[in-house]
Amino acid sequence: MRYAPPGLCVNDFALLRDDDGSYAVLHLQGPWTTEFDHLRMETSYGRATSTDLVRWRPDGTAFGNGLPGRFDQQAVWTMHPFRHGTGMAMFYTGVSGLTPQGWPLQSVGLAYSDRTDGTGWRRHGTGPVVEADPRWYRIADRMGWRDPFVVRDDESDGWAMVICASDAALPVEVSGCVALATSPDLEHWTVHPPLISPGDVDELECPVLERLDDGSWLLLGSIGATRGFEAWTAPRLRGPWTRRDRLGPTGAYAPRVIPAPDGSRVVLHTTPRRIGLTDTGAHCRGMLAQPKSLVIPEDSAPHLAWWPGLDAWLGEPVNTPTLHGVGDIPVSQGPVEVTLRTAAPGSDHPALTVGCDAKNLWITGPDGSRIGETVLAEPPAVLRVLTVGEYVEIYADGVFALTTLCYSGHPAPWTAVTDDHPRAIPVRPLRLPDPDRDDASAVWPGPTPN
Repeated sequence: MRYAPPGLCVNDFALLRDDDGSYAVLHLQGPWTTEFDHLRMETSYGRATSTDLVRWRPDGTAFGNGLPGRFDQQAVWTMHPFRHGTGMAMFYTGVSGLTPQGWPLQSVGLAYSDRTDGTGWRRHGTGPVVEADPRWYRIADRMGWRDPFVVRDDESDGWAMVICASDAALPVEVSGCVALATSPDLEHWTVHPPLISPGDVDELECPVLERLDDGSWLLLGSIGATRGFEAWTAPRLRGPWTRRDRLGPTGAYAPRVIPAPDGSRVVLHTTPRRIGLTDTGAHCRGMLAQPKSLVIPEDSAPHLAWWPGLDAWLGEPVNTPTLHGVGDIPVSQGPVEVTLRTAAPGSDHPALTVGCDAKNLWITGPDGSRIGETVLAEPPAVLRVLTVGEYVEIYADGVFALTTLCYSGHPAPWTAVTDDHPRAIPVRPLRLPDPDRDDASAVWPGPTPN
């Protein structure tokens, strides 16, 4: 449902699907901390496996730093493993150290494995295979050269790589771009000017390329300033690229696309947590969230929708207090506000509410302030609200629209109010894959009993 290894946080990740239909995730992992240490925080990849993209089993560490003196001696960051021959190839970010001003020095390396399950990696040589070219990209302070993603080139028999980079021709505050490199053999690369350089993005991280059924391309990129991700589409890999605006709301980050067990495309992403599991704790690296369906309409922008694979984890509707559950709320009769939790058991004072007035959608915390909000393109007919412990997601007419965290309040029967008329909202309880986990990575179990 949501996943992090015991006692650790998850950051960027990659997904694999083996021949038997099973899945593996490789992910950056680090301790809970308010201060991110570029050289010590993420020095290995954790690995977990699943048969359904919901229940994940931790399987320990699968890859780590290089030896002293090498380009990846200090940290290994975002990776992209993929099938190659009878085994796999993996491009990954290596950090060798810091500039005098404290900026991580990044480059891209290559590893191979004879296996297809995300284990057994051996490095290709002792140096990087792709480095930033100063003709187009920053190479020292405020540089970016990380998060590689590799696909077959649609203009040659070789390969194309996209990389998170910093456009040297732009002011650093808006220099986030997606770099392009090409190779005939995975080991010798030519760097080209940026594939996408929007001119209004500070960091364009974790680029993902997906070839669509009609041969066109979808690119997903995470936006540092908004902590969400956006979509671009193009008829060919080299463009022209059309910006399709936001795909994942603030709080959803670092997406990956994978076929679900039924063959449909789904997107998984990370979601943050808070230090101390309180509303006042600082945001930190978090967890892997549950899948969303990737919908690619012919005549409109891509969007993420409710994934039917979660339905098997839902129980029959109830009107009792529920900490983990899903409820559908009709909103066509006018503005509505729904209480999900109250300040105390049996209290009338809301601690967590969801509201909608046709185009404005929001979530309100225990002091009445909004802890999440968005403007919808069209007035929705139905809101679907998902709560998993502290985690709240809202879908507007099935489209993923808003998410936030709230560690306050006590579960209460969901009550919707429209024009001062309250009505009960049935909730389908959500069954957790690992309900007995109590380590720092477990789902928040709710308030401590008084």
